[in-house]
Amino acid sequence: MLKPASEYGVVGVAVVLLALSGCGSSSGGSDGDDPTPTRAAAKDKGPVCVGSAPADGVHVLRGGGFRLPGGGGVRYVAADADGTSRTATLGDGAVYTSGGRQWNVRPGTELTVSGHGYTVRQICSYRVVLEPKSAEDGDALAAAPKSRKATGGSADAGLCFTTNRSVLDTAAKGFPAEDETLSVLDNGGVQRFPTGLSLTVSYVDSAAGTAGLGANCAAVGVAAYKDVRLGDSVEFAGVLFKVSELTEEAVRLKRTSA
Repeated sequence: MLKPASEYGVVGVAVVLLALSGCGSSSGGSDGDDPTPTRAAAKDKGPVCVGSAPADGVHVLRGGGFRLPGGGGVRYVAADADGTSRTATLGDGAVYTSGGRQWNVRPGTELTVSGHGYTVRQICSYRVVLEPKSAEDGDALAAAPKSRKATGGSADAGLCFTTNRSVLDTAAKGFPAEDETLSVLDNGGVQRFPTGLSLTVSYVDSAAGTAGLGANCAAVGVAAYKDVRLGDSVEFAGVLFKVSELTEEAVRLKRTSA
């Protein structure tokens, strides 16, 4: 079974989404190993989101990474909320490497990744949204991919790490319609989608009422949502869901965005 990406290991296809808007969530922590819960996880104190997301922003999903123009990348490593404010820890690189730089950020924080500038515009429990400073980087992120057909592995980078509206629309059409439910089975299998995204359930802890979801795309763990609860929001390929049911057999996600 493919595992969600982490600071200590690579995630299973899913990319992360991860990964990886609306707002709701899993509890804090970094993109660490596959969790095997032994106690009830602490509930995120909120607020779910702070700041405003631009329409063409880069969505870096909780526990996952995103490849950026120029060969760099960034990961949403950890979240912190105290009931009135929210911050995040971002890591340099779409995948973990020993000794990599980290940033503690809030909306308005500016950072430079591989020589390219970005501004943090929104922090949610399930994502961080970045805005490129240069028009050139914005254009690179929105460029149409060479192929719109997913083949698997790193060749799908143009489908997985993009703000291109056509690609995101294709990804959105691969999920159930708004207000309908996506079931991700807890059987070690991988659920695949048209733009190269794959989802897995890493665990369900019925006693604690929590579960773990992983996403992988273009050989990068794009999301690793730990300890999600009923009502929490998660995002995959630009589409928002709320956790609507947790059973030993599946995690069910109700689509909440168009």
